[in-house]
Amino acid sequence: MATFLFDEIIFGPVRSRRLGTSLGVNLLPLDKKYCNFDCLYCECGWSCNSGVRKSDLPTRAQVSIALEQKIIAMVEAENPPDVITFAGNGEPTMHPEFEGIIDDTVGIRNKLAEKARIAVLSNSLTIHKSRIVQALKKTDQPILKLDTAIEETYQFINRPAGSRKIQEIISDLAAFGEGLILQTLFFKGSYKGTSTNNTSPEELNALFEAYKTISPDKIMIYTFERDTPVSTLEKIPLPDLEAIGKSIQELGFEVEISA
Repeated sequence: MATFLFDEIIFGPVRSRRLGTSLGVNLLPLDKKYCNFDCLYCECGWSCNSGVRKSDLPTRAQVSIALEQKIIAMVEAENPPDVITFAGNGEPTMHPEFEGIIDDTVGIRNKLAEKARIAVLSNSLTIHKSRIVQALKKTDQPILKLDTAIEETYQFINRPAGSRKIQEIISDLAAFGEGLILQTLFFKGSYKGTSTNNTSPEELNALFEAYKTISPDKIMIYTFERDTPVSTLEKIPLPDLEAIGKSIQELGFEVEISA
């Protein structure tokens, strides 16, 4: 199926299902996906990490200048962003100047659009690094991924780089503290003859236990919206998401559902 890449450092604004009028920030290359995950469902396609150099990434100064210019234009048009969202073509926390870019963004927001929130969509794989956690805590919405609490499923659907296990990530998430928003993308289907479904009773029970361990401020659940690199995946219908959401609410968590 067709996938797409963001071809600008600052993109949008777009109407986000979860965040409102969102101005996107892409800290990754403009012509390829650069990520420490290679998820079966990713709208940006497969990761292409080999050969990516620091010069392929936008500089801290380039991000700051582009962001300030775009927000000025939006404010002058009387359409300021609801949220400045770090997302783009892969994992934003992989940028070597991520922490400084967050500092710059907070300053620009405070100067030009003080009501705008700052959000980061991250796959959670780097939050064992204290500098990344410190930067994320400066944002209004650190939205961190947990699609499964079962190691075999994690390796199959998220296809992580490196050796960190899902229980280590769950421990990292539990240590994050206040402000954490957890996101889980639900889907089912098959890849290379192997079936997967992270809405099965086994998967949900494991996720619910992980949610209780992590104790996030909010849990966002959703299914994929755009095309994926694997054509044999299926979205989870809204009634099924609502049933999962109800079960999560019964655990005492605030839930936001997007289909």
